[in-house]
Amino acid sequence: MKRVFLKTFGCRTNVYDSEVMLQNLKDFIIVDNEDQADIVVVNSCTVTNSADSSARNYISKMNKRDKRVILAGCGAISKGEKLFKEGKIFGYFGHSEKSNINKLLKKDEKFSEVGDLKSLDENIVEDFSSRTKAFIKIQEGCNFRCSYCIIPFVRGDARSQDEEKILKQIESLASNGFGEFVLTGTNIGSYGKDKNSSMAKLLKRISYIKGVRRVRLGSLEPVQIDEEFHSLLDSTWLEKHLHIALQHTDEEMLSIMRRRNALDRDLELFNSIANRGFALGTDYIVGHPGESEEIWQRALENFKKFPVTHLHAFSYSKRDGTHAASLKDQVNGTVAKRRLKILEEIVKEKNLSFRKKFAHVGLEVLVEDQKGDYQVGYDQFYNRVFIKSEQDLQKEWVYISNYEVLEDGNYANF
Repeated sequence: MKRVFLKTFGCRTNVYDSEVMLQNLKDFIIVDNEDQADIVVVNSCTVTNSADSSARNYISKMNKRDKRVILAGCGAISKGEKLFKEGKIFGYFGHSEKSNINKLLKKDEKFSEVGDLKSLDENIVEDFSSRTKAFIKIQEGCNFRCSYCIIPFVRGDARSQDEEKILKQIESLASNGFGEFVLTGTNIGSYGKDKNSSMAKLLKRISYIKGVRRVRLGSLEPVQIDEEFHSLLDSTWLEKHLHIALQHTDEEMLSIMRRRNALDRDLELFNSIANRGFALGTDYIVGHPGESEEIWQRALENFKKFPVTHLHAFSYSKRDGTHAASLKDQVNGTVAKRRLKILEEIVKEKNLSFRKKFAHVGLEVLVEDQKGDYQVGYDQFYNRVFIKSEQDLQKEWVYISNYEVLEDGNYANF
């Protein structure tokens, strides 16, 4: 039997997709190290140039080691044909072909199986034995057409997974000991729009499942947080951290970026949720075409008003086929990086202030990793907690009442 290693780049959705692929590899030996593998499957991301470069560099490294390289993921849709023609990969396949991976990897001839952008995973993942938490993919695709984003073109339009299938998967995993569930997808806030349901309705049903201790959510759009969702904010099972994608904090820039959110409503939303004791993360793009110094200065002053504790920000990356790729007024890369650094420093300070403010609150931590002398996990606010203990706490829930708030995280003895 040939040995397969699967390398995953990118988002939580890709993490889930990798689990689907691993579950369907019936006639191969799965290994934990690429050096042991005959075949390397690269589950790629294409959201930025950097993501493409990371996958491409990894593929080149595997070619030098004489591995048979197969490309999957979003990069297979955007870059697969080019890499295939250049002889860099043995084959590539699209999202709809994940469950066919066992058959595809048996092929002796080079192949390309792009598939379609309309399907949903038929298989559900029932084994996350290598992880502390379970990822649940609730939908696929996005109906938004933001100026900069390639994802709708590689993931397709929004479509929701069947509610009963989601609940069945969570029930199975909860019965196997999982307590934390991360709901993921391309645009999870759109869940249920095509099925006469909603994110809030799904969450309520999930909360009734025995064993569900904490539910984490992927990125939401501000316009998707309605009154029905607001009614769940005091639920004990909902992580006290939400990630709400702003992308920018200047009204003119939001229009250029073809966003659906509005500055004043966004600030009101963030403040109202923060007042309920939530940590708040956001996505932000600097250096988008048209981001003049005047716009940037306005955006910066506005950004300082937002109670943001976590940040996923990056410099604009041109993606062929998107509206922004045709725009003029490009921003110098050095300028964009400087702006990015400013935002990161602001949020670093805001996060520290948040943790000091809530230092009287006990932390519920799911321990996930070992770093040096500390066992590390995330609390209900999605902040890292470093725990020194004589006990092996891996994959365990611990309650921390006394801890020290330091710049890089909270520290405790247990």
